Amino acid sequence: MPVPTDLAKPIRVSAKENAFKQLQQWIIDGTLHPGEKLNDTELASALGVSRTPIRESLQLLEVQGFVKMYPGKATQVTEVDRSSIVDLLPPLAALQALSAELAVPHLTDEIIELLEHTNERFAEAVRSKDYFSALKIDEEFHQIIVDTANNQYISSLLSSLQAHVRRMFFHNSIILTDKSIDEHQKVIKLMKDRNATYASTIMRENWLRAIDEFHSLEEAK
Repeated sequence: MPVPTDLAKPIRVSAKENAFKQLQQWIIDGTLHPGEKLNDTELASALGVSRTPIRESLQLLEVQGFVKMYPGKATQVTEVDRSSIVDLLPPLAALQALSAELAVPHLTDEIIELLEHTNERFAEAVRSKDYFSALKIDEEFHQIIVDTANNQYISSLLSSLQAHVRRMFFHNSIILTDKSIDEHQKVIKLMKDRNATYASTIMRENWLRAIDEFHSLEEAK
C-alpha cells in the first residue's frame, strides 16, 4: 500500500525517558523521600517497564545529584541541602531574566493570552492556599516564556537548574503570595509593551525574592 509522506511523525518517548522523568518528579515532590532506599525491581513494577530503563534512569539521576548509588549495596535519594537554594537561584534568575528578554520579539497574541490565563490559574491556586498546585503552575508560566525565547542552550541549562530549585521549593515549603501574581502580571504587560529590558529586571527580581523568603522562614524557626 502507498505510505503517506505528508504526515507529522509521532514523537516517540523511550521507556528510559519516561522512567527518568517520573522518578525525577517523585524525588522533586517528595513522593520518594530524601534518604529513601530505592529498589529497581519495585520501581520497574510500579512504572510497568523492565529494570534496564530504571537502572539507566538512576544513573542519570546520580549525575544530576538526585540519587547516590552504592554499587552492590543500595541506591538512595540524596538529602536536601536547604541552604543550597542561595546558590541555585542567582544563576536561574539570570537565565529566566534573559529568557524574558529574548522572548519579546517572538510574542504572539496567543502566547500573551496563554500567559494571562496561566497567571489566573496561578492566582486561584495561591489564594485558595493550594501551594502544591501553585508551584506547578508557576513553573508552567515560566516555561511558556522559556519556550518562546526559543534558545536551546538556555533551555538545556534551565532544565537542570529548575529541577533542583523545584525540589528546594517543595521541601523548604516556600509559600507563593500575591506578590508573585503581581510580578507575573507586570512581566506580561512589559513584554506586551515590548519593554524587554524592564521585563528582564522584574523577572530577575521575581526569582531572587525567594532567597529573602527562605531566610525569613529560617529565622522564624
